[in-house]
Amino acid sequence: MTGKELKAKLKRGELVLGTMISELRTPQVGQLMANAGFDFMYIDMEHSPLNMETVADMILGARYAGIATIVRTPGLDRCALSRPLDSGADGVLVPQTETREQVEQIVEWTKYYPIGQRGMSLRRAHSRYGKVKAQEYCSEANESTVVVIQIESKKAIDDLEQLVSVQGVDAAFIGPADLSQTYGLPGQANDPKILADLERFIKVCQDHNVVPGIHVYDQESFKKWYDAGMRLFAYRNDISMLADTAAQCVADIQGLLK
Repeated sequence: MTGKELKAKLKRGELVLGTMISELRTPQVGQLMANAGFDFMYIDMEHSPLNMETVADMILGARYAGIATIVRTPGLDRCALSRPLDSGADGVLVPQTETREQVEQIVEWTKYYPIGQRGMSLRRAHSRYGKVKAQEYCSEANESTVVVIQIESKKAIDDLEQLVSVQGVDAAFIGPADLSQTYGLPGQANDPKILADLERFIKVCQDHNVVPGIHVYDQESFKKWYDAGMRLFAYRNDISMLADTAAQCVADIQGLLK
């Protein structure tokens, strides 16, 4: 799936399902996730030790496998946004977004003119190192690049209308764990205040034609938030899939010996 295809699926209101990769540092992980049937994988550079060279290799492997990549950047910085895109990522997920000015900056750094002022380095991995016509290519890139902002604080929730109304934002991804911490309730993502914020998040996003998304780790949570209107999902991650499956394998064998 390309970024353009992923965006089209989002616009149609269909489920877009991915997972997070933050520890498996190999280009082959894209093929594994594509074989599993995921639409995309988001490569985490916020909490992981991954560097840009490793991420570039992972993006290349994913493109070969036909799975879209969204890179969660280590923060709001021009190069932190442009380098994954120049390396061929289909989009970026920017954590801890709180102000309209930050969102406008994100769009400026990820979109070419006339929407933004993304740095012009056109003969790179994102263009498959081909000779391209700048005006045509920039227009195509603007259409296909996926921009996702991450909402993780009470301040961001309070100002949500201002954030999702910025032209160029395709989706918003809510982080209940970090959000709960800003209420002084760290980890209490099922507190009524947090749940109310999630419901408001979905409605505001829908009102502004921005796709609401969330990261979940179990089927019950997926069903709950899908029915509530979420459409962009990250389901589990490489750590939980590997660790939990390994533990289950050991338990299965031990169970045979009892």
